[in-house]
Amino acid sequence: MKRKFICWLGGLILTTALVTAGCSSANTETTRGDRQAMEQEKPVFKFAMSGQYKPFNYFNENNELTGFDVEIGKAISEKLGMEPEPIATPWQGIIAGLKNGRYDAIIGSMTITEDREKEVDFSEPYYVSGAQLFVAPGSNIKSIENVNDSVTVGVTISTVYEEKAREYTKKIKTYDSDVTALRDLAAGRTDAVITDRFVGLIAAKESGINVQPAGDLLFVERIGIAVRQGNDELREKINHALNEIKDEGTYLKISLSYFDRDISE
Repeated sequence: MKRKFICWLGGLILTTALVTAGCSSANTETTRGDRQAMEQEKPVFKFAMSGQYKPFNYFNENNELTGFDVEIGKAISEKLGMEPEPIATPWQGIIAGLKNGRYDAIIGSMTITEDREKEVDFSEPYYVSGAQLFVAPGSNIKSIENVNDSVTVGVTISTVYEEKAREYTKKIKTYDSDVTALRDLAAGRTDAVITDRFVGLIAAKESGINVQPAGDLLFVERIGIAVRQGNDELREKINHALNEIKDEGTYLKISLSYFDRDISE
């Protein structure tokens, strides 16, 4: 009887040990899985643009934000160790959205100007371009010197192009996107358009919009990434990431895919 009790007790102890070991193993696996999941979760880097500035930022046929700005933003996000989240927002309110914390940065082809530097801080320029006057073929307007108060100029609202146009004429027609303005120009609903040289040339080439450049560049634009004022840590991290993607060739690859040239200079 005593021997049976000892055997029974030994079996019970062994079973308990096995169950405890099994639970311990399961708990260890769960903890390991949770740790891996936490390690895989990255902070999100939100960056804004208009989404209406092809080829820099626009919606493709799958209604996805794409373009040069988006690709640069994704490359920078990777260097920051963050998950990219491009956001489309109306251009006229884009700085207000940044200041209100809706996103971390503006990577939307924003020209660095003294007025904007009063509201936001900029990274080093990530590309250089210029403002160009566009007209319809056969137009009597050969350069900006032919623009006066009898000439209607189309521009995207709240841009440096609008500011420039007002130096020459009071007849300003504003648009939500440059492509819409260029289409109106081709259709004869405005006399000229001022926009980025690449935007106008690519719209004419790829979208079949019948417009052409007139005269020389109106001014050279240094394009920067905007962050909230005082956010020096993020600005320096972005500058460092920009230098990295340039040094390793990622920047050049993106630039060549959209423009067949390096637009950093």
